[in-house]
Amino acid sequence: MPLSPEKIARVRQSFDELQPLHEPTSMQFYESLFAREPELRSLFREDLKGQGMRFMNTLGLLLADMEHPGKPSVNYSELGKLHRVLGIRQAHFEPMKEALMETLKARLGDALTPSLEAAWREAFDSFSERLIEEGEIPA
Repeated sequence: MPLSPEKIARVRQSFDELQPLHEPTSMQFYESLFAREPELRSLFREDLKGQGMRFMNTLGLLLADMEHPGKPSVNYSELGKLHRVLGIRQAHFEPMKEALMETLKARLGDALTPSLEAAWREAFDSFSERLIEEGEIPA
């Protein structure tokens, strides 16, 4: 079930608040991810700064797709296949989600209310389900 327009707007607003903090936010995400799942480090390039900026840009595009579902700005099949080729598996999305939540809590503080966190979790699940399905990411 797609997210409601209200939830999408709340996720977008909080994402936009992170705009001036994209680099430290993305670096914190990867630090959190690799602390949870150290074996994932080998799947990513050495240049985490560049990787992190791509991650944040992709999150922005995914949010734009949710806001305007008839005008896709992301090729989920292509993006999912890229992840598959890199070695990403379905089980990796859960630690990615938890790393993102930890990062959002650190960056947004009290502004990340339980309902906003739930909306982010729902958005992430929607993104990852679509990437897994269209990119044929294996279990």
